[in-house]
Amino acid sequence: MIEAINEALDVTMARDPDIVIMGEDVGYFGGVFRATAGLQEKYGKNRVFDTPISECGIIAAAVGMGAYGLRPVPEIQFADYIYPGLDQLISEAARLRYRSAGEYTAPLTVRTPFGGGIFGGQTHSQSPEAIFAHVSGLKTVIPSTPYDAKGLLIAAIEDNDPVIFFEPKRIYNGP
Repeated sequence: MIEAINEALDVTMARDPDIVIMGEDVGYFGGVFRATAGLQEKYGKNRVFDTPISECGIIAAAVGMGAYGLRPVPEIQFADYIYPGLDQLISEAARLRYRSAGEYTAPLTVRTPFGGGIFGGQTHSQSPEAIFAHVSGLKTVIPSTPYDAKGLLIAAIEDNDPVIFFEPKRIYNGP
């Protein structure tokens, strides 16, 4: 599944220069699970860049970037750490189109690995997807195969509304 996610990011970035990838260690290192490996080298540091360790800040910056014409794809290293960004996702990203009568949108796709099964312990194994599935204006996606992951991620990035893309860690490297 990691390869499919990387391919989806590569395909969309090649097609649209407004797509930016941001998050902790997504640049040079290629992400904690290597989903963004090689993308900074290919597209440059202005389009694939590292952020400080601040999930709220990552999501808030992505909402602002989206409102002003970019298509950010922020990565939150583990879904367990997404909680500081809840207000930005729920109160800002999910409602921006409606609060501005359609003048602004938040075309961001938040990628985050979730779930257990890889010996991550209590702080790297949570499954908070149900929280987000009940938020009006926010699409929640969970692929179950690499084929699904590639197609759904491309569709999510091209969507004009916010999407949270949960990546099941247990099947990152095969079933």
